[in-house]
Amino acid sequence: MRFLPCISLLLLVQLLAGCETLRLSQPAPPESPNVFEETPPAQAAPDATGQCPPVEAVVCAEPEVKVVERVIERKFETIVEVPVAKDKLVLGSEEYFVIEPGALRLKALVDTGAATCSLSVSDMTPFERDGNDWVRFNLSDGGDAEPLKIELPIKRHVRVARPGFERQRRPVVNMSLSIGEVTHMVEVNLVERGEFEFPLLVGRNFLKDAAVVDVSRKLVQGNGTAPAVGK
Repeated sequence: MRFLPCISLLLLVQLLAGCETLRLSQPAPPESPNVFEETPPAQAAPDATGQCPPVEAVVCAEPEVKVVERVIERKFETIVEVPVAKDKLVLGSEEYFVIEPGALRLKALVDTGAATCSLSVSDMTPFERDGNDWVRFNLSDGGDAEPLKIELPIKRHVRVARPGFERQRRPVVNMSLSIGEVTHMVEVNLVERGEFEFPLLVGRNFLKDAAVVDVSRKLVQGNGTAPAVGK
């Protein structure tokens, strides 16, 4: 009986050794991840569907602002009043003139295309006086009064060509023409006509340096008490 405690101790030792062996033979449980450890960020897997990757916000630097002065040129029409009639008489296409000698008031056609003035007369007769050529003619204002008989020396002769007529040789005399405050002594060629609307044609030799013509107007200088002119 004295060996009973030794046997019990031996059995206890073997039992403890078997338990240890059994514990070592069991697989170790997996280690739990440490939630406090830093893990590298996962790489974005390529999109297999071919879609574009998400747009990343990009902050750009503020552009440089330049101040440019813009100049706008404005063109204005400038109306300049040209004093074409300064110190000159303004005439229409038709006016009344006073002619001397005779002091007759005649209706005249103002013709800027004619070089000299022309006067319609009747009973024109050339003659000689003191060795010089003169001309005698009758001048009427178209009224009922008797025509005036006028005699003047001939300065020269001109040949005038008119459309549809033969060239005419006309005597040229000096006569005074007046309108408004303007009076000029000018050369006037004489022509015998039958019926006429304008007994006097005023040409450039009177208008030059004295008057300007507004062909869109008539009787700019008025007709006053001018007698009616027969056609």
